[in-house]
Amino acid sequence: MTALERRDIQGNILRAYAFPFARYLFARVREGEADAARTWLAAQAEAITTAEQWSAKPLHARNVALSFAGLRALGVPGWLLDSFPEDFRCGMAARADQLGDARDGAPERWEAGLRGGDIHVLVSVAGQGGAAVGEEAERLKSDMAEHGLEPGHDQEASQRSDLREHFGFTDGFGQPAIAGVARHDVPGQGVPVRWWPWTPLRHRDAVRSESDRRVGWRALRAGEFVLGYADEDGGPPPAPAPPLGRNGTFMVWRKLRQDVAGFRAFVDAAAHETGVGAGLAAARLVGRWPDGSPLVLRPCSGDTKLGNDPMHANDFVYGRDREGFHCPRGAHVRRANPRDGLRAGASLTARHRMLRRGMPYGEPLPARAPHDGGDRGLVFVSLQASIERQFEIVQARWLNDGDAFGLGTAPDPLAGAVPGCGARVVFGGPPPRYATAMRSFVTPRGGEYLFVPGITALRALATL
Repeated sequence: MTALERRDIQGNILRAYAFPFARYLFARVREGEADAARTWLAAQAEAITTAEQWSAKPLHARNVALSFAGLRALGVPGWLLDSFPEDFRCGMAARADQLGDARDGAPERWEAGLRGGDIHVLVSVAGQGGAAVGEEAERLKSDMAEHGLEPGHDQEASQRSDLREHFGFTDGFGQPAIAGVARHDVPGQGVPVRWWPWTPLRHRDAVRSESDRRVGWRALRAGEFVLGYADEDGGPPPAPAPPLGRNGTFMVWRKLRQDVAGFRAFVDAAAHETGVGAGLAAARLVGRWPDGSPLVLRPCSGDTKLGNDPMHANDFVYGRDREGFHCPRGAHVRRANPRDGLRAGASLTARHRMLRRGMPYGEPLPARAPHDGGDRGLVFVSLQASIERQFEIVQARWLNDGDAFGLGTAPDPLAGAVPGCGARVVFGGPPPRYATAMRSFVTPRGGEYLFVPGITALRALATL
């Protein structure tokens, strides 16, 4: 296994910062000032936090990403631009049909500054204190403005003290383990494999599940997430030509507004229609209890101890619950990461994993409060070697379409594109019970596909 060049990989890729505050600063390259912008971006190579382990966590960390329109505005040569994958070159807005971004979530209705072509550069600042992050963000905006960049949308985000997203559920589970990186030995963080103790060389790095002793968990190859290394097929994933193609990755950045009051009302209505309690109805929609404990292991009630146990909260598979009696096949977490629950088993799931680095934004809606018009939701950030194979397949084929799960065309109302006829939600059985969500409770408000270059590649921008 090739050792990862951590000093050349931007931080927050191989391991999450786990900071509670973040600012996402977008900018455009000013016309006629590409040289100044390119020089400033190359200089950021000295300030960016890398994937190399740090002995003391800094007050804040910085990362840089670029859109295809941004690379073009910076004057990157055409032959190098043409070497990028088509999905990235098209950009998010142009892929709206694949993603199901329509009606209220259509690109033409996205927020100003977050529409197609609005984004050239993203500088992310994350840190332990909101004040420190804010001060660093304002300094960076002034610095960018002096060096050929026009600051645009400025998105704040912060982790709630209870580590829950706005619908009330603990988030951040199910991060894929990367071979050779910390936490690869935690059960549930990789890909499930059949445990064969008498053939240890088959999966010599696998760790045995504690919830199902017939299952082992192995880490994914680094090339699924970082360009220039072997992926699950054994070869390097498609990447831009040198000097940009090594130690980088592709980012999906989406601002997703959550209709919290609408979600709560639907849960109450679904509980009434199906005859189950509201807490269980919500858990069946999500696939976990609010405390994070998985429904497939705790089908009747939550388990705070399990939900707060990082060694066991993600150690489960769906192979023994194929009909969805414990965790419905249409539950959000089951659709986003089917594990071994698809017909092809875990071998298919392995090629569609993503590293998620998002964070909530906006103030929480108090319990039982009506819709207040506030802007709240999730800054969705995923990192992957292939946007099309990883993010787009999960969004289009698993969240927007239920066929892979035996649910016909039924989308996931939490993160899928719900058509005008609504989404029929199956709550499992026997007998199965149904409720219909007439709309999605998550709406895209803008975003872009971005390239996160390695440190060497970022420096190279000054001389391209």
